Amino acid sequence: MRLFRRSRKTEDVPDPRTAWPEQPVPEDAAAAAAKFWEAWFALLPEVSAALGDREPHRVEHDLCTIVEALHPRLHFSLDRGHRAIYSLVLTGQEDPELRPYTDAWKAAAPEEDAIWEYHDSVPPVPDPSEVTVNLGETRIALADVRVTAKVDESAGRVDVTVFHPLIDELAPETRTTMTFLPLDATLGERVAAERLGKVELATAAQDGQLTLLELREVVGRLSGNVGTPD
Repeated sequence: MRLFRRSRKTEDVPDPRTAWPEQPVPEDAAAAAAKFWEAWFALLPEVSAALGDREPHRVEHDLCTIVEALHPRLHFSLDRGHRAIYSLVLTGQEDPELRPYTDAWKAAAPEEDAIWEYHDSVPPVPDPSEVTVNLGETRIALADVRVTAKVDESAGRVDVTVFHPLIDELAPETRTTMTFLPLDATLGERVAAERLGKVELATAAQDGQLTLLELREVVGRLSGNVGTPD
């Protein structure tokens, strides 16, 4: 269950007559990562209190500030953990320019414990068939998602189409989310970026469709698979 996710959204964009504030990019990723973790531990009591009160929005501004100080294009989320109670996810969304910063961040991360685990890309959920998401006013059960998979063994990639029986009920602007969200939930952000080729949305059921867990097996059998992150 996602507790809080922060990314640059449309409503964050200022009036076009206002110059966008310059956000410097640190030259030394390792030094910036060390400063992040110093700030994180200083903020951790407030984060823990906000999560305990189920009010993660209370620490939104402070978390945004320390993430943007590492790199202004990074995204983050506080989630329920897989191995711990909570997870902190910081991702460059597979942008190669941001990889040095996420690599430095993960290298400087503390040891995981029973409370916190840390991920430098969005990890897969244990069982996507148990996940239901709200897209607009429509509840989408990922157990009902079906995909077709065309495997290119030589390239180590899979072209997929994604279908859900309620696709016609979704607004056009949410259909892209419906296309990629189940794939990231199933494979994790990094594996999806490395192993998926063409990704399209299907508007009708097709022969030979797979469940999301079956797609995970297909991708897992590719030679040289990057594996699941963390």
